[in-house]
Amino acid sequence: MNYQLLKKIIQENNSFLLTTHVNPDADAIGSEMAFYFLLKKLGKVVHIVNTSKTPYYLEFMDAANVIQYFDEEKHKELFNKVDILIALDFNRGQRMVRMEKAFRESKKLKICIDHHEDPENFTDHLISETSFAATGQIIYDFIKSTSIVEINIPIADPLYAAIMTDTGSFRFDRTTAEIHYIAADLLNAGVKPNDVYTKIYDTSRIGKLKLLGDAIQSLKLYGDKDNIAVMVITRDAMQRSGADEADTDGFVNLCLTIDSVQVAVKFLELNEGFKVSLRSKGEINVQKIAAEYGGGGHRNACGIRIRDKEMSTFIPVLIERVEKYLGKELARRN
Repeated sequence: MNYQLLKKIIQENNSFLLTTHVNPDADAIGSEMAFYFLLKKLGKVVHIVNTSKTPYYLEFMDAANVIQYFDEEKHKELFNKVDILIALDFNRGQRMVRMEKAFRESKKLKICIDHHEDPENFTDHLISETSFAATGQIIYDFIKSTSIVEINIPIADPLYAAIMTDTGSFRFDRTTAEIHYIAADLLNAGVKPNDVYTKIYDTSRIGKLKLLGDAIQSLKLYGDKDNIAVMVITRDAMQRSGADEADTDGFVNLCLTIDSVQVAVKFLELNEGFKVSLRSKGEINVQKIAAEYGGGGHRNACGIRIRDKEMSTFIPVLIERVEKYLGKELARRN
């Protein structure tokens, strides 16, 4: 990764616009806020503009409310006013949804900082490492490698949140010894791990728990050995519970706790189309399946966004595709 180039760009420019993907998670918001405070320490002018509102359980990282919700009339000039545009924690332009047009049409220098596979060439420079557990890890590594700033608590807290969540609280495959060294360093900078964990995972609204009940009731197993779990969340269920899309984060992972399950799939019906989340255990690469439908992510965790199909007709199609893929994978290994 060309950290020296990124450092040079930061040092030679004054104003920056940071953004991330639709429906941001903790790595997205954490990476934005850490980079925001990095730039502010250097005296830069920094704007954060997102296409989605920040989930309520991540608002603690933005206590000063610096993250703006994209408004085309309000922000259209800003994309050509700042010196640099930085995309964090995504590598395909379509994941900005409403903001994509303004971002792409800007004549300003664009940088993408991300850790996902199969990037699209939509920026001038790509700072990427797919072996890293989180985009927050890239930012940490950049700071340490270049000594551009000292890590203080405003930077350390969101970096810890980013890394903790994208490693599944330090239990996923990409949880290396290096990750634990990074976590220790962030704790030395002042992070209180119990506070960060509690704010993200132990801060729920009643609607989330009601929706979780509906989601679990929808759970069905497929495959010869009940090794595929499918969860379906409809718009009606969302309305009945009063929950929103952000409340469903993590639901699909519960399916993987079933001892026979190797692949978990969550279907989430939206006002426009639906989303599919895929999770897997071990060496099973569900990212290959997601890519067939225009989705992406990681080997064991990825997603698909579909707007032009009915969820009810797509569900059996994808289940059949997962069954065939899993069957071939298991036969190959045996």
